Amino acid sequence: MKLLIFLLALLPLDRLIWLGFTDGLGANPIEFITRSTGTWALVFLCLTLAMTPLRLLTNSTTWIRHRRMLGLFSFFYASLHFAIWLWLDQDFDLIEMLKDVVKRPFITMGFISLVLLFPLALTSTHSAQRKLGRRWAHLHRLIYLIACTAILHYWWHKAGKNDLDTVTIYAVVLLLLLCCRIPYIRKLLGKRSTI
Repeated sequence: MKLLIFLLALLPLDRLIWLGFTDGLGANPIEFITRSTGTWALVFLCLTLAMTPLRLLTNSTTWIRHRRMLGLFSFFYASLHFAIWLWLDQDFDLIEMLKDVVKRPFITMGFISLVLLFPLALTSTHSAQRKLGRRWAHLHRLIYLIACTAILHYWWHKAGKNDLDTVTIYAVVLLLLLCCRIPYIRKLLGKRSTI
């Protein structure tokens, strides 16, 4: 099952590579790749956060076994998203990068999301979990903050274009997933699985 999820999670990257070789990335390939990788980072973030509610609803720990891989794929696509902007959009030009950040502050919000994802990715191993003990759980609660900064990054970007339909859907999904962490709702979901 893990291998299947791993291969499925690589499909968005495979698609981009295929489109790149077949000249299918549209009139602005850099923008296409940047948007695609950003969207998939958000999709995998939603999937990661969905594992706990699914565990509560089904009373099965199978979901939790896939949470780490999904979270790492969110980090992977977020890193690609940033690398494309840094390399293909900014050409590693620090001055231009700073100008872009000042001109488009949503980039700062996206960068904060990526920085916050780093410690979660670095401590995603079982050995790190054992070494950190309770601190591991506290650290990995950063995922809730990341969900907020990521959606703000997306919303801020889309607000400039007055195109909030898609980002609203993601915001509602993330809000519902975060609500599942509220103790009362969490208890209700847990009870439902035992009925």
